[in-house]
Amino acid sequence: MKQMVAVVGAGSWATALAIQLANKGHTVKMWSRNEETVREINNEHQNNKYLEGITIPQNITCSGDYKEVLSGCQYVLYGVPSHSFREVIKMTLPYLSQRAVVINAAKGIEEQTLKRMSDVFNEETDGGGDKSYVVLSGPSHAEEVALNIPTALVVASKDMKSAQGVQELFMSDYMRVYTNPDVVGVELGGSLKNIIALGTGIADGLGFGDNTKAALMTRGLAEITRLGEAMGASPMTFAGLAGVGDLIVTCTSMHSRNRRAGIAIGKGKSMDEAVQSVRMVVEGVRTTRAAKGLAARYGVEMPITEHIYKVLYEGHSPREAVMSLMGRSGKPEIEEVALLNWQS
Repeated sequence: MKQMVAVVGAGSWATALAIQLANKGHTVKMWSRNEETVREINNEHQNNKYLEGITIPQNITCSGDYKEVLSGCQYVLYGVPSHSFREVIKMTLPYLSQRAVVINAAKGIEEQTLKRMSDVFNEETDGGGDKSYVVLSGPSHAEEVALNIPTALVVASKDMKSAQGVQELFMSDYMRVYTNPDVVGVELGGSLKNIIALGTGIADGLGFGDNTKAALMTRGLAEITRLGEAMGASPMTFAGLAGVGDLIVTCTSMHSRNRRAGIAIGKGKSMDEAVQSVRMVVEGVRTTRAAKGLAARYGVEMPITEHIYKVLYEGHSPREAVMSLMGRSGKPEIEEVALLNWQS
């Protein structure tokens, strides 16, 4: 069934998802606060600031008016940075229909409150009312999605029908979508992997090799899973698309903003210089500070996150941070397995 879908945001990820929806025959109305972006999408069918050279389908229109964009849409996709999510929800809430299914594509944690995006949404909507919340995540670069390169994603919601509706909305020859009831795990996996991507980028910038990258990714996944379990997520989620899948693609690809920022830091740039060199939002920078706060709140050991925080915010040397991680005292790889088997 063809739908009328609103896409709030016009960055690379929002635009790539809008293109996928339009390619399926849905009517897509995008919102952007930038007048030049609105003009370029409507008149030239381009968004060259974020997806240079990609043609935007004719069934996508863009406006700076929330009411115009959201009117009559059952599905509303939010593709704004996580630090803008609360503000944008507040501004758009009066125009959402009571039957609207909200799809969040932002991957981050609110820095000041340490809340996940679903928590922010529930706060601003007093529990959501009749509106259903679905998070979209998984291993995906906007540059590849816009080019119809086969991609697998996951949608998570507490409401099965909402998850299945969004699954059907996106499923195509080029996009396979799975459902998952674990909203906590999918949100955390999509957010925390950006921290590890900063770390693997730093290691690459220092000139270290694949061995170092593999170690950071594997041990990074271990600490992501520890925090996730402490916050009520299923450990199995982190073995899936929103966990190890997204971790692989973000830590290994030059499409990854977080990895590119990490490489710049490893080569000697400051955090601010590295972010400016990427010229787009680097979610992992804010998420590192939020994750450090969550680790303290839940009493979870996250040494990679801790050392990346020290590099970003306390001026520690990237090389010393890596060597400090290597020099930690010995321990079992999987403590639960060791305790179970060596208890006697």
